[in-house]
Parts: sequence; C-alpha cells; structure tokens
Amino acid sequence: MNAFKLGDVATFVRGITFKPTDVVEPGTSGAVNCMRTKNVQAELDLSDVWAIDSRHVRRENQFLRSGDILISSANSWNLVGKCCWVPDLADKSTFGGFISVLRADTAKVHPRYLYHWFGSSDIQATVRSFGRQTTNISNLDFKRCLDLDLPLPPLDEQARLADILDKANALRARRREAIGRLDELAQSIFIGMFGDPASNAREWHVSTVGEVAEQVTDGEHLTPKRESEGIKLLSARNVRDGYIDFENVDYIGPEEHARIRRRCDPRRGDILISCSGTIGRVAPVETDEPFSLVRSAALVRPRTSTVTTDYLASYLRTPELKARMLREARSSSQANLFQGPIRNLPVLCPPVDLQSIFGQRLQAVGQIRATQSGQLDELDALFASLQYRAFRGEL
Repeated sequence: MNAFKLGDVATFVRGITFKPTDVVEPGTSGAVNCMRTKNVQAELDLSDVWAIDSRHVRRENQFLRSGDILISSANSWNLVGKCCWVPDLADKSTFGGFISVLRADTAKVHPRYLYHWFGSSDIQATVRSFGRQTTNISNLDFKRCLDLDLPLPPLDEQARLADILDKANALRARRREAIGRLDELAQSIFIGMFGDPASNAREWHVSTVGEVAEQVTDGEHLTPKRESEGIKLLSARNVRDGYIDFENVDYIGPEEHARIRRRCDPRRGDILISCSGTIGRVAPVETDEPFSLVRSAALVRPRTSTVTTDYLASYLRTPELKARMLREARSSSQANLFQGPIRNLPVLCPPVDLQSIFGQRLQAVGQIRATQSGQLDELDALFASLQYRAFRGEL
C-alpha cells in the first residue's frame, strides 16, 4: 500500500466570517444555510441550522458539496478535528469560521475512504495533538494535517474498504437509533402517566423548582486551575439528555475541588441542567464518584418528599419545559439560563407514590438501555478493529 501526503489528495477550505447580527431566519430570500460546530456530530445534525445572506460567501468553494468532510477546526482541545460526512443537502449551504471542509480530489482518493481514515481514532488523536492553543480554544493546524501520511491503495480497493467500513458503521447507527427509541419510550411513559405539562389536564398541584428543591445552584464562576489528571471537572457539554458524558472532561486537583464544592457539590440523586451554549439538556446524577462543575451547568437537588429524581428529571426533559428554558435563556443579552429563571420554572406535583411507580418503569427501560449500550460498545470496538486493519492493508 503506497503512502501519500494528505495534501497530495485533498485540500482544506476554511469557513466564512460573519457577525451574530448577520444571522437570519432560514428560508429568508437571498439567504443560505450556515453550518457551525454544533452541527458537527456523528452525523451532520440539521435540527438547528442558522442562515446568513449569501453575500457573505466570498468564494464558490465555500458552498458545501456532497462528499465533503466537515471538521471542527476551532473549539475546545478535545473537540478539534471532530468530523462528519456531508450528504446531499436539500438547501444550498455554507459553513462558519470555526469549522472547515476537507475536500477530496476524487481522481486520487475515494471520499468515503478519506472520511473513515480522518475519523479513525489514531488520526483524531494525532490531529488533536497538533492543535494550537489560544486561551481556551484550540485551532486545527492545517499545515501539519496536510503533511500526514495517508496509506492509499488503488481506487477500487479504497472503494471496497470504504464499503466494509460503511456496513459496519451502519450497524452502529442502527444500535444508536434503537437506544434513541428507548429514550422516546421513557418520555411516552411519562406523558401516559402524568399527561402533557403544557395543559395539565389532570390538574396536578403546580409548584416551582425553587419550592421542590433543597438547592438550586450552578458551577464555579471563576476559571478553575486545570490539571492533566485528578478529579473530573464537568461543563454543559457533559450534560447530555438523560445521562452524563464522562468521556470528554477536564481535571482539577483535590484543593481546587475542595474550594469549588463549597459552592456546588454534586451527589447521586441530583439533577444537572446545561445552562450555557446548548440550553436545557437534563441529566440525573447516577454516580457516587466526586466531580465538580463550571458555570455552564446548573444543579438541582430535589426534595424527595415532594418529587423524585426520576420524575423531576423526566419532567424537565419534556418539550414544554425545554421550550420554556430556551425562552428564558434568550431573554438575556447572551443565551444563558440563570439560577433565578430555573427556580421559577413551574413543576406539576402528582402524588409521590405515583412518581415512584414511574421510577420503577423507568428503571426497566434503563436496564434494556444498558444492554443496548453494552452491545453498542462491542460494535464500536469491532469498528475500531476494522479501521485499524483497513488502513494497514490487512483487511
């Protein structure tokens, strides 16, 4: 298998620059969709897309094309290099300055082969190590990336390997979809037992988060002193819908943790809310491991005599409450959800024994989810093994 430099077979295209005031509603006459770092997920996430006037796109090559690889090029260190495939898009689209495109020369490299190679764990780790740090932002080093060695068999062999990896990846996608369906099932069980919070047709007593919680606070406001290892320091990015992601974390030492915990000391049974950046993701704390929070995540500690953790976390994840949190966040000059609006969120309070029955049903769903997640881990390990072999000519 011959080795080429990445720059021999592909180019980087940098995103456009514009001001926040340039953002318009999608569908506005003369506007094009504009992807940003939030859209770069395992697959291109089109659930929340901005739009800007097309005059901000200075060059034709800054419009997205099917087969492009969209890359987070200015982000926190652990997210630099994160990439996704660009499929056929219904609307003309461009991309912002914090992301870039890796575009294949299709006469030399199969785009899907290139995508799988760049997204492999080894290359992702290498690309992150190239990152040029400025304050809290790391920047993709385009020059060093283009100098990476890319193992390149003939095009027909690239297509064969890409097809194998695509099929293995499709199994992972179906497993993730099944897990997502279980999350939908949990929300359906909630609505079936308690009704839609938007209408409160069952006329449950209405309280507020501040009244049903022992504590409502947020994480550390000052910049913590980070370490290479130690106690985990979580932010809004770690608060996912329904669970806490402990993979991409920072670390602090014991003294810094002791200082921060005087303000905010998460423990099992608490509820975390993302309150900066992506607003309104909600996750229960289901670990006894100590960790700290920064300002972008809030903590709610339920009074279990009034509301259970399972009930309140699921209630806050309903579309009505998510929409309310977003409205509250957008009412400030910057999109942040502060403690006051969190305390004032309305809470429907059905009988605690009914909440407990809901918790038992939720636990049953959780056990199925844990099994599915374990199977996904096995598929992830298989996929990583296939990647390793594919790019070494062993597949």
